[in-house]
Amino acid sequence: MTVSDDTLFNSAAELGDLLRQRGQMITTAESCTGGWVAKVLTDRAGSSDYVHSGLVTYSNDAKRGLLGVSETALVEHGAVSEPVVREMVAGALVATGADVAVAISGVAGPGGGSEDKPVGTVWFAWGQSVEDTQCVVRHFDGDRDAVRRQAVQFVLEGVTQFLKET
Repeated sequence: MTVSDDTLFNSAAELGDLLRQRGQMITTAESCTGGWVAKVLTDRAGSSDYVHSGLVTYSNDAKRGLLGVSETALVEHGAVSEPVVREMVAGALVATGADVAVAISGVAGPGGGSEDKPVGTVWFAWGQSVEDTQCVVRHFDGDRDAVRRQAVQFVLEGVTQFLKET
């Protein structure tokens, strides 16, 4: 599945409008997407009304140091896992004071996959607090760019839906 720049822009604009209406700020904690979610959220003028910050925590050291992800979660589950993205959201909320946080960690390829986490596996989490954090895993097809684009689109839609329901 190809996700166009226009699709990403429109999804980011929808989320941005919702955040602005609610008077909320979002922060991102991104690994495999390398800051792409923060990029599309800030493509629109005035996005400082709703974008607090974006953290690219690609390495495990960054996940530990910037977000407080535990060594236990990384060793026992690996960076691409529910416990890690859940801790990434918690750490991003604490580190930034934003109202909403999203976290993404995955295997975009072309290498790095395994039998239990093949290329295209991406874990997501979003929430306004530790208690309401939602986590979900998806498996995307395509090359590195396609996996990353689909991940960005998925998280924009997921956070928008989450906020509409809260």
